[in-house]
Amino acid sequence: MDMDENKPTEKTELGMLRIDLQDSLRQSSVDPRKLSSFQRILLTTDGTVTEILEAQLWEAIHIVKLFQDITDAETAIPFLDIGPGTRIMVRKVLLRGKYSHKNYIYAESILVPERLPDNIRESLMETQKPIGQLIMQNRMESFREILTCKLEEARELSEYFDIPDDAMLVSRTYRVFANRQPIMLITEKFPEAAFQQTD
Repeated sequence: MDMDENKPTEKTELGMLRIDLQDSLRQSSVDPRKLSSFQRILLTTDGTVTEILEAQLWEAIHIVKLFQDITDAETAIPFLDIGPGTRIMVRKVLLRGKYSHKNYIYAESILVPERLPDNIRESLMETQKPIGQLIMQNRMESFREILTCKLEEARELSEYFDIPDDAMLVSRTYRVFANRQPIMLITEKFPEAAFQQTD
């Protein structure tokens, strides 16, 4: 029997256990076969991206807040099961190497503050800690559902990564559930040319 017979020949035939990930890749412009192993980990992980970066890069990662505000949603956000006028927190951050000062990932998130414990909500406002780290520290049970994966031009984000405007970013969007309801919607982006070397 040919051992290659069971290998996927198309990105839509990956046979992954996670249905959400398989569905998002099937509908995306991202071909996982063209990514490095570490890029695929970043794209598909259900873990804390900050800790994964630290383990791979052997460098402490810290958060640089670019924008944060609490406002009312202008329109309904179906992925969060909320309608217009719902109070939301909007955050835009960079995951940056503490010593290299290199920006590794850009992330933007929409959170529903009323669905978060008070201590996590306060820490988001007052500290530089990543969302995933706060969830872990507070032992908050959560589940992540990957919604979309895609390639897109860097455009205004290019300055953060020192790349041309038309360079491509790998992007994924997922939502986090706690107590059986979605509490946040997160999009993470990194340059397609980044993390090619995994040694």
